[in-house]
Amino acid sequence: MNTTPQPDPRDRPARLTVGVVGAGRVGPALAASLQLAGHRPVAVSGVSDASRRRAAALLPDVPLMTPAEVLGRAELVLLTVPDDALPGLVSGLAETGAVRPGQLIVHTSGRYGARVLDPALRAGALPLALHPAMTFTGTPVDVQRLAGCSFGVTAPEELRLAAEALVIEMGGEPEWIAEDRRPLYHAALALGSNHLVTLVAQSLELLRASGVSAPDRMLGPLLGASLDNALRSGDAALTGPVARGDAGTVAAHVAELREHAPQAVAGYLAMARTTADRALAHGLLKPELAEDLLGVLAEEATATGGTTGARGTGGANGARGTGRTNGARGTGGAADTDGSSDSNDSPESSPESAEDPTGSDAPGSPGGPGRLSGPAGPAGPAGPADPEDPDGPHGPEGTAGPEGDAR
Repeated sequence: MNTTPQPDPRDRPARLTVGVVGAGRVGPALAASLQLAGHRPVAVSGVSDASRRRAAALLPDVPLMTPAEVLGRAELVLLTVPDDALPGLVSGLAETGAVRPGQLIVHTSGRYGARVLDPALRAGALPLALHPAMTFTGTPVDVQRLAGCSFGVTAPEELRLAAEALVIEMGGEPEWIAEDRRPLYHAALALGSNHLVTLVAQSLELLRASGVSAPDRMLGPLLGASLDNALRSGDAALTGPVARGDAGTVAAHVAELREHAPQAVAGYLAMARTTADRALAHGLLKPELAEDLLGVLAEEATATGGTTGARGTGGANGARGTGRTNGARGTGGAADTDGSSDSNDSPESSPESAEDPTGSDAPGSPGGPGRLSGPAGPAGPAGPADPEDPDGPHGPEGTAGPEGDAR
């Protein structure tokens, strides 16, 4: 339930005509939510067949138009395109004169704040960054999920009330994010949500390989309890062989993974090192047991060779990266998220041409020394960047990727 105090009606924006540029999974859902609040969607642009179907389902009777035409009809414009495509789209729209003075231009990227809209600001528009911290399916259920959903809000101070009012009208909870903290905020969401999907999918595969007939039924209660405990207690909720210091069990895990699922070894070792680091820091892992565990992780990392790319720093060993597997010399490769760009459509870089938005987000930051990373081989070279759109990269002509969740 939304417990945020409702703003004074005098502070709310007037009923607005709404346009959507990028009919991915986010844009139509937000526009449909604004329609429930009394605003009026009047135009939407979409490139792929899937985007057009989505727009028709969530915004029936709203005409499909080019981005320039959308801006020509709407007082509030939602730019719901992949992160890497956003700067070029904003510049192109401003340069072609599509942006009008007094127009509210809203983007839904988690990575960017309001400054990416500076070209529109110079054209007289009012810039807002409203990022829903939610995964989207491209179906009507998304509108319901916005109730109580947190939005990362960044805007000029004079537009703060308008930005927060729009979020509340969509049923969301505004959370103010400083301009310079947007990338960190976005990385946090990607770490918690996008990577969670990878871990769960990998766990499901391994359970099937071990003979479990209904891995989802087995994992559901366990993961639900783990998530609840983690949200309530943080690191105090850590359990399992790494937190207990059961070095023999960890060694057995790695041996089995190396035989049956070698692609999972690097991820297991990386998470084991991080878990051990946090468990030791919070007093859950006894130092004497940590030494044995460190030895096992070091041996396994050495056996894996260049795959893990750990480089020890004496007694307090720090991972310098994940080498060839993760493609970075820092804490990871390109991280995406949470961001609503995962659900966005390929934009038209100019009113007449479609742009392929596949690209990469910011590379991983340089890794610092940690506690439990074994002295292994040198870090491998950086691997290829992940596609920007985490719901599946959009191919040429804006062909949408798979329709899966991946915020």
